[in-house]
Amino acid sequence: MCKYRFFFVPLQWEVMSRLNTTPMNEPNRILFLAQEIYPYLAEETPIRLVNRRLPEYFQANGWETRTFMPKFGEINERRNQLHEVIRLSGMNLIIEDADHPLLIKVASIQAARIQIYFIDNDDYFGRRKGVADDNGIEYKDNDERCIFFARGSVETVKKLRWTPDIIYCSGWMGALAPLYLRTAYADTPFFANAKIILSLDDNDYKTPFPSKFTQKLLVDDMSHNDVRSIADFPVGYEELMRLAIDYSDAIILATPTVNQRLLNYAQTSGKPIMPYKGDDMDSYADFCNSLLDNAK
Repeated sequence: MCKYRFFFVPLQWEVMSRLNTTPMNEPNRILFLAQEIYPYLAEETPIRLVNRRLPEYFQANGWETRTFMPKFGEINERRNQLHEVIRLSGMNLIIEDADHPLLIKVASIQAARIQIYFIDNDDYFGRRKGVADDNGIEYKDNDERCIFFARGSVETVKKLRWTPDIIYCSGWMGALAPLYLRTAYADTPFFANAKIILSLDDNDYKTPFPSKFTQKLLVDDMSHNDVRSIADFPVGYEELMRLAIDYSDAIILATPTVNQRLLNYAQTSGKPIMPYKGDDMDSYADFCNSLLDNAK
């Protein structure tokens, strides 16, 4: 009996080869860390729709996927049928000497046959909306929410004992994941060989993180040298994303326009950059496979 079950949508064989997998091969694995996914955030923005389609597309064509997003308070748990995963919950993450319980919830997008894991905490998410309140005022602890989402996602993947080949980070709330993966978790076998892709879009934040942000984000096995580019001053969107670029292996432009200074910075880094391709899923597959092929 075949060890693996695959769910395929009708595809031409040339598309199957583009995905670098066949039913006879061990499937590649891709981890998505996404700040926004439709339909959990109701407005159908282009980036939310892409983040919804990517896991579906890769999984339907033979890849194993895991997808994480923050459990913002505006997400209706009953309507979306979220439930807590007890075996993954219960860990405490320490941020600035305070313990914050990590809750993991999961829901399924039935039509796509994919699951979404939600990173939750009553203090950081609870009944609050995304990154700003109803008056458009950004939450003062967005810096700690950013830390909690990145660390919580990585710790949960460790607990799942799941080894990704590609880690795809979309949105500034997941922008710390490349830093943590290449410093605090550098010796963790689950992530040692993964290629990290940073998705740049046009959704920034306006209120800089406080100067204490760099102190808060440090954990064991990290040093101030790891974050020297953002040390000792308020961290705006550009500073945070430049740090993410430094620790990523490749960049994808997920919206037609992105911050030009960040684009220039990415170009000077010499790292592979995929230009904006809209919702052309084949282009994402080509780009991911080129990273894996070059690593062989």
